[in-house]
Amino acid sequence: MSEMANIDPEGMDGVRMTWNVWPRTKVEASKCVIPLAATIAPIRPHPDIPTLPYAPLRCKTCAAALNSFARVDFTAKIWICPFCFQRNHFPQQYSMISETNLPGELYPQYTTVQYTLPHPSQQHYQHQQQQQPPPSDSSPVFVFVLDTCMIEEELDFVKSALKRAIGMLPDNALVGLVSFGTQAQVHELGFSELSKVYVFRGDKEISKEQVLEQLGLSGGVAGRRTAAVPVGYQKGGIQNVFPNGGIARFLLPASECEYTINTLLDELQTDQWPVPPGNRASRCTGVALSVAAGLLGACLPGTGARIVALVGGPCTEGPGTIISKDLSDPVRSHKDLDKDAAPYFKKAVKFYDNLAKQLVNQGHVLDLFASALDQVGVAEMKVAVERTGGLVVLAESFGHSVFKDSFKRVFEDGEQSLGLCFK
Repeated sequence: MSEMANIDPEGMDGVRMTWNVWPRTKVEASKCVIPLAATIAPIRPHPDIPTLPYAPLRCKTCAAALNSFARVDFTAKIWICPFCFQRNHFPQQYSMISETNLPGELYPQYTTVQYTLPHPSQQHYQHQQQQQPPPSDSSPVFVFVLDTCMIEEELDFVKSALKRAIGMLPDNALVGLVSFGTQAQVHELGFSELSKVYVFRGDKEISKEQVLEQLGLSGGVAGRRTAAVPVGYQKGGIQNVFPNGGIARFLLPASECEYTINTLLDELQTDQWPVPPGNRASRCTGVALSVAAGLLGACLPGTGARIVALVGGPCTEGPGTIISKDLSDPVRSHKDLDKDAAPYFKKAVKFYDNLAKQLVNQGHVLDLFASALDQVGVAEMKVAVERTGGLVVLAESFGHSVFKDSFKRVFEDGEQSLGLCFK
């Protein structure tokens, strides 16, 4: 058996095998010191991977995409799925294909391709032609959740980083802003004439339905609450233009709200709630994340959205609390967790576990950027980050290069981009 000797063994497909030669018999297979295995990197970038400007054509039985391993009858305009052997008719837009006029996905050298999905209205038209499940809106969504319980210098650092990040976003990216301290505030970006916020108490858990109701996004008849219908959302998954009265009050394209958010950040102050001597600041991290998740879940279910949390200390108020406000009470250590001597731990983990389930169900991601000299509660919060495929960055200060460089790479394009995925 030959060992790997290629310069780029993974090639354009991002697949690496422990052996390059398949055993011919069971005896040969049993003699393999290293078992047969493969690692697959589905989003590995490669210059030879073509980008096709349309949605993939899928098998009507198993939903596998048309690929170069499919058998094609060019005369009858039929392709046979190599996975389930289902015979599929080509739609009208493939009517010109022939052995000398192949679509990109049928070229034998293109065993991996990527697709750029068209605008949702075009996708809907394509759905009618191909009878495929309707795709979701391709605009990325970012809701920034900003902690204001920090000294003025730290808040200035994080505000500067936020302004730079919003300037790097694509023009069509939707942006929202939630700030929190003792209470959580959702900022209305669609009302630029006046700084307008919706305030949520930080000392008690809040459901998605309550978020809807308080933000004025739920429907009701004759005083009775009915099932919430997201404003600007149709059955079938196609997003239409959001009216000013709905989601566009809170989530706006970056090109339209950059000035408004920069103005809001300039006016934003550290949390004004008084902190008695010997106490920690009252910080309702859990409620702020619940509100952000509720807003996204109510308005943009199933779209590619990220909640980007910028936290400067431990949660001391409401759900997700990890420590009391009394400074004489030390933050739990690894030994405390091992001995089951952390009184807030299990309740906080349960809260974030439920938040993780909600985010996974909605298809949304939680990223955590925590900058503090003390602990911020990542042990409790990590379940929500891990299950949604988010990032965690820990630094001593929002002015530290670890935070600033990492935060910039999330949003920039080019070779330095992290190439983040959504949903």
